[in-house]
Amino acid sequence: MTNIHLQGLGVALITPFREDGAIDFDALSRLLDFQLENGTDYIVALGTTAETPTLSKNEKAEVARFIVEKVKGRIPVVMGVGGNNTSDVTEDLKHADFTGISAILSVTPYYNKPTQEGLFQHYCALSQASPLPIILYNVPGRTGVNMTAETTLRIARSCSNVIAVKEASGNLDQIKAIIEGAPQGFHLISGDDAITTTVIEMGGIGVISVFGNAFPREMSWLVNSTLEGNAVNARHKMEQDFDQLFHLIFVEGNPSGVKCILYLKGMVHNKLRLPLVPVSQHTEKQIREELVRLKY
Repeated sequence: MTNIHLQGLGVALITPFREDGAIDFDALSRLLDFQLENGTDYIVALGTTAETPTLSKNEKAEVARFIVEKVKGRIPVVMGVGGNNTSDVTEDLKHADFTGISAILSVTPYYNKPTQEGLFQHYCALSQASPLPIILYNVPGRTGVNMTAETTLRIARSCSNVIAVKEASGNLDQIKAIIEGAPQGFHLISGDDAITTTVIEMGGIGVISVFGNAFPREMSWLVNSTLEGNAVNARHKMEQDFDQLFHLIFVEGNPSGVKCILYLKGMVHNKLRLPLVPVSQHTEKQIREELVRLKY
């Protein structure tokens, strides 16, 4: 099994688009340089933030290959492979080209609303099919079902290649139960930028971040300071500087908010694929004012 270093800052990378809707590989190259130069510990490709449901199969393969070739092994690359049809996901895991990929991030099945037993059986099937370590991804606000601490730990104990969970339930009691019950070698990663310091203090190993697309250096400092035991100072600085932006990037959905920031910083077009649209003029104005206040 491939070893992968997941401690620290992972960034759930956006997919930049040109004005005509095609993937903007020039912007993607600049974004990757920005991450590599500013402390990001690993890249998460083709996750929710990448608008993956709107990418064709060929586009997903092109994006993954481009990221791997650009990164050149300098930091790990985690690839999103998930869905609500277990057999389709297992086929993808058996036949996809994972050259240069260190691990898989796989979201709980959405829309179907499976039981906890269904979630367990789903991940057991993925575990058997996957040639790479798997990171579970629990995000009930998007999927319509919460994977409980009991189910997460049952999967961790039953599937040796399941190495972590990205927890975005926002339920601190659930997060605490997973961390305290985790078998050796299984870790919890925050899936929510705003509670990163709290989760790390509880025993989490870092965050897979949306905010890090636009502010990798600042998020890296936050994560590493907290890992080193300086959570109070880290939390104070980030709440003072970025509390409002943490709210604004999600107020009209992800990745609309963070793409707006990157657009205002001159890094990408403010372009999304339907059914997602850019943030409203009101929210863009608020984001612009915050960037001016922070001198970015």
